[in-house]
Amino acid sequence: MEKIRLTRKIQLLIDSSDTDFIYQSRGQIMAWQNACYRCANLVYTHQFIQEQIKDMVYLTEGIKLRVTDQSKDPDGMLTSSRTNSTYKVLTQHFKGLLPSNIYNNLNNTLVGSFSQDKVLYHTGERSIRNFKKDMAMPFSGECLRKLTEVHESAYFTFTLFGIPLKTYLGKTFDDKRELLREVIRGTYKLAISYLKLEDKKLYLLATFEQDRQVHLLSNDVVAEASLSLEHPLTVKIGRVRLTIGNKEEFLYRRLAIQAARRRVQASHNLNRAGHGKKRKQKPLEHYKHQERDYVEYKLQVYSRRLIDFCVKYQAATLILTGQLDKEEAAKEETFVLRNWSYGKLKDKIAYKADKAGINLIVE
Repeated sequence: MEKIRLTRKIQLLIDSSDTDFIYQSRGQIMAWQNACYRCANLVYTHQFIQEQIKDMVYLTEGIKLRVTDQSKDPDGMLTSSRTNSTYKVLTQHFKGLLPSNIYNNLNNTLVGSFSQDKVLYHTGERSIRNFKKDMAMPFSGECLRKLTEVHESAYFTFTLFGIPLKTYLGKTFDDKRELLREVIRGTYKLAISYLKLEDKKLYLLATFEQDRQVHLLSNDVVAEASLSLEHPLTVKIGRVRLTIGNKEEFLYRRLAIQAARRRVQASHNLNRAGHGKKRKQKPLEHYKHQERDYVEYKLQVYSRRLIDFCVKYQAATLILTGQLDKEEAAKEETFVLRNWSYGKLKDKIAYKADKAGINLIVE
């Protein structure tokens, strides 16, 4: 059965009451992340050289120019495959500094992405990628061990490369808890996931692998949906019609958040000092991501209700009518372009439709 993958961002804390151990563990993870970006740059550099060496016309004649494994090709100049060649480089430089599982997965992932873009590198249409220090560290799902739910405290604990960690899920009502429970039950499994330090916080980018959902859908049933400012979503299947969301709850609420932020921003110079800029701008932190989070939540709800409606009436095809014309018109309207988040809504609909096995057509 075909598999699909879901990725969720989960904040992590070091599961220990020993301050020195927490400090040491964070330092270890920071060292891994620093080594990881160096690994990534080395992989791309060596892969690029191997790809370009056959075009180095200034090399002396007689040199072997086939960048292949010598054991498989008599004219090959490599002692192993191209993937294994960069793995050997990483082992030589980072063995003992970085868990081998991390640089092995990193190598496999980057060699694959390089192969997809190598034609653009070859023609000079794109420069070689440059990786930064805050990049995420990939690891196999099997490395996450002893996953346990602590019911009384509503968090999960596990170990990763010998470091005890626990989740911080807050009061959100998303599906992260249920997904982790499914992993414990064995219904879902963890695929290659990522560990990342961001803004002094530690995050797990967990990738959950599950079977594609199978719904009883009829090819004769077609759903037609329309996106607009007045009503975020309007969908019709035959004589059945559903309006999802309205202008008051989406647009007006979004404008209210923008206006509140502007008021706080205009008066922040009059705030009490104490720690300079940071203290004066403290009220702005409340609004830092409020609009983004509100819009993200609403779009998730709208897209979920749309797909559930299609599944309920067994619609195998979903058509977004007039969407391309609306997007072109929105580019000429500053207000609409700023507050019309239906590009993101379209992406969420496409993802959920694919997950449910519904064919999406954008007109």
